[in-house]
Amino acid sequence: MRFGSIAVLLFFICIGPLAAQNREQVVRLPGPDGSTLVATVMRPPGEARSPLVVINHGSPADGSRRTKMERPRYTALSSFFVSRGYVVALPLRRGYGESAGSWAEGYGSCDLPDYFNAGFQGAADIQATIDFMRTQPYVAPDRTIVVGQSAGGWATVALSSRNPPGVSGMISFAGGRGGHQQLKGGGTGNCAPRSLVEAAAKYGATARVPMLWIYAENDSFFEPSLAKRMAEAYDSAGGKATYRPVGAFGRDGHGLAGSGNGSSVWSPLVESFLASLR
Repeated sequence: MRFGSIAVLLFFICIGPLAAQNREQVVRLPGPDGSTLVATVMRPPGEARSPLVVINHGSPADGSRRTKMERPRYTALSSFFVSRGYVVALPLRRGYGESAGSWAEGYGSCDLPDYFNAGFQGAADIQATIDFMRTQPYVAPDRTIVVGQSAGGWATVALSSRNPPGVSGMISFAGGRGGHQQLKGGGTGNCAPRSLVEAAAKYGATARVPMLWIYAENDSFFEPSLAKRMAEAYDSAGGKATYRPVGAFGRDGHGLAGSGNGSSVWSPLVESFLASLR
C-alpha cells in the first residue's frame, strides 16, 4: 500500500452521536520499520488547521492480550481536547491490536530491564503518527501536544528527550514500565524500580519540552514514592516535568486517564498546564 495524503485509507465509524460530533475516523499510517499503524482520529468543527494531540495507550501486563487490544478512545480525554479545538489522534503502536509490525517495546528480563530503549521504541511510533498527521490539511504544523498513559506515558517521556520540533508540551499519566510482574521472591510488583529512575534521568538529561506528570495515590503499578523518584531524577538531570500527585481514584488510580469520570481530577491540572504553554 502506498501512503500519502491521497492514498491513505480513511473511513468514518458510525458508533453513536459522540463519534458523529467528533467526526471520528480511522486512519492507517506508515510506522517504523515498514509497519502500518492504525489510529482513531477525532476532529473539531470546521476545516481550519487545528493543533494536534496524540494520545498514547498503555500495554497490558499479560502480553497475550496485546494483539487483541481494541483501538483506544480515551473518551473523556479525547472530548476534552476536541472541545478545545484540537485534532486528536489515538494510534495503536506496533504489535498492538490491528496495527502491523512486530512488538518492539520489550525491555528484556526483570533482572536487567532495558526500560530506556523500550521507551524509545514506543516514541518512534508516536513520532511517526505526528509526522503523518501533519501532512493532513486540517492539522497545524505546530502547537502539538503529546499525551500518554502507562507504557504510552513512558514512551511520551522518552520522546521528550528528543525535543521534537513543533511539540509545545507533553503529559504523562502514570508513566512507566515493568509493573504487575511476577517477582522472584513471590508476589507481583515492579521489575526493577531503580532502573526506571535511572532511565528517567537519562531522558531528562536532554529533554527541554515542558511536561506534566500525573500519578494517583493508589496506582498499583507505580506507587507514589517511585513516581516521585522518577520525576525528581528527570528534573535533576535537566528535564522540565511538573509532577502532580493526586489522591486515590477508584479501585486503582492507574486507570485515571481512561476512566469516564476521571476528568474532575485531571482536567484542572491539564487546563493549567495548557495555559502555561501559551
